[in-house]
Amino acid sequence: MPMMRPVAFSLHSALANWQWTPFSLVVVAVLVAVAYWYLRADWLLATRGRRWPARRTIPFLAGLVAVDMALQSPVAVFTQRYFQAHVVQHLLLMIVAPPLLAFGAPSTLLLQTASRRTKARWLAVLRSKPFAVLTHPVTVWSLYFGFMFGFFLTSLINTAMNDMWIMDVINVVFLLGGTLYWWPIVGLDPIVHWRMGYGARMANVLVGAAPETFLGVVILLERQPIASMYSVASTHAGGGLLWGSTEIATIIAFVPLFLGWVRSEERAARRADARADAIAAAGAAGADEVDLELAGIDARDVAEKRSRWMSPTDKARVAAWEAAWMAKAGAVPEEQSAEA
Repeated sequence: MPMMRPVAFSLHSALANWQWTPFSLVVVAVLVAVAYWYLRADWLLATRGRRWPARRTIPFLAGLVAVDMALQSPVAVFTQRYFQAHVVQHLLLMIVAPPLLAFGAPSTLLLQTASRRTKARWLAVLRSKPFAVLTHPVTVWSLYFGFMFGFFLTSLINTAMNDMWIMDVINVVFLLGGTLYWWPIVGLDPIVHWRMGYGARMANVLVGAAPETFLGVVILLERQPIASMYSVASTHAGGGLLWGSTEIATIIAFVPLFLGWVRSEERAARRADARADAIAAAGAAGADEVDLELAGIDARDVAEKRSRWMSPTDKARVAAWEAAWMAKAGAVPEEQSAEA
């Protein structure tokens, strides 16, 4: 793709200067096709009497718009003159669009609406070793943070901005890295090999903020333009924007994760209370023993402690009071030895 002519910022240029290059047209075509598939799958579920929630559809479509804003809107045009615009493009591709797309749970929608053959193929991809390697936390962090540092702190940014087909490829890599990073953090679509609990997700967001903040500070302190088409002032403004937006994005991402963790703990506590109450009711009704499987308790938690003297049949059944204790506290008191 040939280098674009830099455009000075004005209200007119901010509204009118959209890209119509071959790459941007391909981007628009792909985004329209993906949006069509998503809405058609939504409609297909509705015809089967199942409702796909709007809280999934709206973020997904917003994520597609964010990608278009990054790669076709005046933001992309202004990257030729203002480093701030380049940072905005980076944020749209790596921090804004990926979590919005992940909130749309497209993989789940695909598995619910696709043909049996398509489902089998997609599940084969999810379970494959190459996908396991690609989604491994080390690979994701290297692609997300390592590539980002390599781009902004070396001459690669200057090379790419002077040969825009390279920049187009790099932007696609940025979007891929952001998608792989945010997919398990949002946690709606399953990743077979690497699952994150709420604690790991919150830690990932907090720890992940440090490298981007550090990168913003380093750029802010640069004494030379980060690339030949940018001024020192623009470089510093972009570094400050990256620093500040990272802090804001971290808070925005952390708060819903924390609230989701609190709600999950409350739901787990309610389930444990309900099991304990049901077991206690069974005991009050005269049941001396309770089946562990029916009580929702892992028999190994009890049987491992008592395996020396319990028969295989008894290992799956315990006294009602023990089952209630297990459901409530997650463990049973240790039996005292006969000598004691």
